[in-house]
Amino acid sequence: MSSVSTTFTVNGMTCGHCVASVTEEISEIDGVQDVAVVLETGAVTVTSSHELDRASVEAAVTEAGYALT
Repeated sequence: MSSVSTTFTVNGMTCGHCVASVTEEISEIDGVQDVAVVLETGAVTVTSSHELDRASVEAAVTEAGYALT
């Protein structure tokens, strides 16, 4: 089974708790296998079993209290 890796940029994260919140919310999206966040750049790389709908990722990031750019 192949995986799809997509990188998004999230604004507003300032600490480890921010990273944990974003990771937790994105991890709940169906098909997500891994979430890697780089706090310094806001880069969020999501590995999933299929191409993710940007709106789903945006909703998860918004739920965590941040903005997808």
